[in-house]
Amino acid sequence: MNFIEEIRWRGMIHDMTPGTEEQLLQEMTSAYIGYDPTSDSLHIGNLASIMMLVHLQRAGHKPFALVGGATGMIGDPSGKSEERNLLDEKVLRYNQNCIQQQLEKFLDFNCGANAAEMVNNYDWMKGFSFLNFLREVGKHITVNYMMAKDSVKKRMESGSGISFTEFTYQLVQGFDFCWLFEHKQVKLQMGGSDQWGNILTGTELIRRKLGGEAYALTCPLITKADGGKFGKTESGNVWLDPQKTSPYKFYQFWLNSSDSDASEYIKKFTLLSKDEIETLQKQHDEAPHLRVLQKTLAEEITVRVHSTEDLQAAMEASEILFGKGTTQTLMKLSEETLLSVFEGVPQCEITKDKIEASINVVDFLADLTQIFSSRGEARRMLKEGGVQVNKAKVDESFSIEHGNLLNNKYILVQKGKKNYFLVKML
Repeated sequence: MNFIEEIRWRGMIHDMTPGTEEQLLQEMTSAYIGYDPTSDSLHIGNLASIMMLVHLQRAGHKPFALVGGATGMIGDPSGKSEERNLLDEKVLRYNQNCIQQQLEKFLDFNCGANAAEMVNNYDWMKGFSFLNFLREVGKHITVNYMMAKDSVKKRMESGSGISFTEFTYQLVQGFDFCWLFEHKQVKLQMGGSDQWGNILTGTELIRRKLGGEAYALTCPLITKADGGKFGKTESGNVWLDPQKTSPYKFYQFWLNSSDSDASEYIKKFTLLSKDEIETLQKQHDEAPHLRVLQKTLAEEITVRVHSTEDLQAAMEASEILFGKGTTQTLMKLSEETLLSVFEGVPQCEITKDKIEASINVVDFLADLTQIFSSRGEARRMLKEGGVQVNKAKVDESFSIEHGNLLNNKYILVQKGKKNYFLVKML
């Protein structure tokens, strides 16, 4: 497999230094991408760069994932308009461990010569004194060169300025590349297009300090067709950590992609072949209402990031809103998923003692929760089969009791086909 050809047809090349493709065709090449551990989870904005490492390894090359313990203490100005909060070592170490566990779902760390490796720049920066840094690194790169970087110029022009700490970030990242080139024979650094300037500082430092030749390759920053920011929802980032973004919400994000976005995402975020994707695209064009692209995309990524079981649960939860779910399906949902599925539906709260010895459904619907405005209206709809409790049709003889509670605290009422109400027991 030709790595460059593979990522080229997937639309994953933005910039590349001359000689990069030739280097990769010539020998097994080690390459790295850096991840600053400013959170204890990666998000889907990191997926494009992760997939670059995946394709690299599949092509027989050796991927390095650099978790930036040192650079995470500084902050990268690229793409930022303001100074970033700095984190202490304890928090960074915790975040690094979490990120490594996530990367292990994508990369093989035990496959022999081209096994992936995790490195941490804190390990080679922690004993580096400021004076030694000036002698070993600072003297090789001019201030003129650093000031010319877009990330620096934009901050200077914005009026907010840039601290010396963030100004020197490109030197620290450049030294990472230099250290990995010298000690791990890493010849290529990859990243998002906003990292182009920082990566080139590394190739320049390697040339000036070591007399070596290194390479740079960046992928485009992912955007949405409607101009919105990729990976952002009303509630914030879409995270890889299931505690931050539930598998259900994660699955729904991809399922709700527009047709044009799904056509791009399926190339960039799955391992499906060109032929497979072209077949799916044809099926989608012939019957777009079936959303073949979105469903395949959502399934592929949810399994990779979470698990087959999580995918199944997310799919079952999705079916509930379209009338295909059952009481058994509903009972299996975690509280988080239940609340995600029925986010935005009317809710009311009552105390558990109100149903201590069970309560007739008419009393529950009309008097206790006022889901129906009158007992007569409740009886009429119950008689017509228009009321469901926890996805099961009920009649006037039904009683609500503790055994009906979902997650020991909720009752789901459906009035007609589309009107849901969630009752929470306190």
